[in-house]
Amino acid sequence: MSPAPRRYRNPVDVRFGVGALAGLPEVLRGRPAVLVAFPEAEATGLLARLRKLLGGQLQGVVSDVEPNPGAAWVAGRHAGFWARYADAVVVAVGGGSTIDSAKLLLGRPPSGDFAETLADLRAGRAPVMSRTLPLISIPTTAGTGSEVTPWATLWDREAATPTKLSLQAESLWSEVALVDPELTMTLPTGVTRASALDALSHSLEAIWNRNANPVSDAFAVTAARGLLGALPRLLADPRNLGHRTEVARCSLLAGLAFSNTQTALAHSISYPLTLRYGIPHGIACSFPLPHVWSLAQGVSPARDAVLAEVFGPQETDPAGALRAFLGSVGVPCDFAAHGVEPAEGAAILRGASAGARGQNFIRPSS
Repeated sequence: MSPAPRRYRNPVDVRFGVGALAGLPEVLRGRPAVLVAFPEAEATGLLARLRKLLGGQLQGVVSDVEPNPGAAWVAGRHAGFWARYADAVVVAVGGGSTIDSAKLLLGRPPSGDFAETLADLRAGRAPVMSRTLPLISIPTTAGTGSEVTPWATLWDREAATPTKLSLQAESLWSEVALVDPELTMTLPTGVTRASALDALSHSLEAIWNRNANPVSDAFAVTAARGLLGALPRLLADPRNLGHRTEVARCSLLAGLAFSNTQTALAHSISYPLTLRYGIPHGIACSFPLPHVWSLAQGVSPARDAVLAEVFGPQETDPAGALRAFLGSVGVPCDFAAHGVEPAEGAAILRGASAGARGQNFIRPSS
């Protein structure tokens, strides 16, 4: 019997290329807008540029987004956001934290109180949204892929056991994603590296994944191969718009891949590393990748065949090749190098497979 057909779906209208930002008034179609942006957007001149583009359509700006948005931050702004901007299109301009923050603000539960949404997430229930606002996403980093996914990450630091929560809903798909590589030109080296490695993780995690399909595989392999070549060139020449464009393209493709599969074991490993040790997400989810690849190898001939396309069939030790690549861009692959005691690292590895993302991994947990 033939295997059941696999489904791929992504409804986001993606507009990619240098100058894509200029298309914002066109996709808004005269509707009022509220900007959700990162704190540095004012100093870099990006907010001034957006204000000029939007003119009288702009109703307001939220620009105090915090890295890895927390439940307290969202709860403290949600009611006021809806009181002011209930008729606006949400325009998220920034990295993953900014786009996630916008997604967390744009949905209104029946009670109108974000506490209802938070309680549902903590209980493992899918939150009910009585109303949601349209979203246009404009990434300023190349890595997160949030502009083409239907979920948002919320870091619940106030819980008895601090944890990462994920809000997933059909309404969290962006209406339009404007991916303009020029917006990444001013990123510092650390953010450039970490965000690109997040994209590399997305691509590989989409392959060693129970939810993989031929379309996500095609996106994932192209993204991974492109990032392995482009990231070292970009780090060596960070003002090169061509390199920025290629990394942004690969990040977008990785986002399109994992928008259907979700992530897997490496991301499950990363969450406690970010919560407990403050390790940037892109680093926390990438340095375990060689270990996860070694666990994935040999589990499924079909998955092995797709993974072999990343480095090519001539590579007999792909996990080792990936470890060498990460070392070459300044990311060691052992826990101790990131300030995590070996015993704690071992405990994190043991617990990771039990998480929701860990269960997407192709190797059954022991």
